[in-house]
Amino acid sequence: MWSQVPMVLPPFRRGCHLITHHVVEALPGLAQAEVGMLHLFLQHTSASLTINENADPDVRADMERALSYLCPEELPFEHTCEGPDDMPAHVKSSLFGCSLWVPIRGGRLALGTWQGIYLCEHRNQGGRRSVLLTWTA
Repeated sequence: MWSQVPMVLPPFRRGCHLITHHVVEALPGLAQAEVGMLHLFLQHTSASLTINENADPDVRADMERALSYLCPEELPFEHTCEGPDDMPAHVKSSLFGCSLWVPIRGGRLALGTWQGIYLCEHRNQGGRRSVLLTWTA
């Protein structure tokens, strides 16, 4: 049986933020799920989701540094009506994407030892972000 839960994340500043605990807290009954799949869908175009290092916060800072290097605000974009950080945010969002699949095993997300779910906020002040969690067990 499939279940679906909307989750709203608090506002984050620009950067890569570990949100695994937000996701787990939003999933009622996860502990009873022996085997399943979780799909996360971020309903925005200027942020993204990815899975990466969950222990050392330097990784998250370096990820933001690398993304800003790949797509700086100083590029001559045509879409500028929402500010200089908006179009680079759209490009960065497309690099990682807006959805993830995570297996469920033994009542937990089956992430690797050093893996965590990131919200990558690509705007300077992105505001609250909505994520639709759809899962089956």
